[in-house]
Amino acid sequence: MKILLVEDDQVLSDSIKDILTEMGEITPVYDGEEAIYEGERGIYDLIVLDLMLPEISGEQVLTTLREKKIYCPVLILTAKDSFEDKMNGFRNGADDYLTKPFHREELLLRSQALIRRALGLHNRNELVQEKLVLDLDGHLVHYENKEIQLQGKEFDLLAYFMQNSKRIITKDQLFDRIWGFQSDTTLSVVEVYMSNLRKHLKPYGIDGWLKTIRNVGYIFQIPEDDV
Repeated sequence: MKILLVEDDQVLSDSIKDILTEMGEITPVYDGEEAIYEGERGIYDLIVLDLMLPEISGEQVLTTLREKKIYCPVLILTAKDSFEDKMNGFRNGADDYLTKPFHREELLLRSQALIRRALGLHNRNELVQEKLVLDLDGHLVHYENKEIQLQGKEFDLLAYFMQNSKRIITKDQLFDRIWGFQSDTTLSVVEVYMSNLRKHLKPYGIDGWLKTIRNVGYIFQIPEDDV
């Protein structure tokens, strides 16, 4: 999982990062401008957002991202605890609202619940599309109960596509999500791994579920005939 943490107090940011680090990769930013820039990349599974930020407020960050159709879950984490503040947070597009000071366990559980809900995960940590099942805990993939052998980044690619089914994903988004925008490799690595992933899916007749959108990116979509 990738989590964007927006908190201008660096000491508190470090503490929150320590709490959430077991969930995945945490990217901390310290002001609203950075938050919008990162959020617009569309690669995060959760945004933890303070409201009282320098220059651009958390409210503005949230409304801007929603206007730009960034719909990943947002958990507001703030000292603003009035009923009106909470109502405004939800009206602006927040998915949950937690006030400071907070309990470590509550922050962790709320964050986990938001991600599970967004990904359609319920009692089991699995992604399921028809007869394709991806076990996030065991890093296993099965189709019609037959295991598909995938390497690390091939597994990560398929998981990201299944999380974003029917949504066009650009090469830049894939690169930033799987390799990280500071990676030393080049954008061409995306095509290499996409080709490898399709080769692994082809024996099961589901390589066509991954479609290339010329000059744009890719989309994971199950053909009506396979439903």
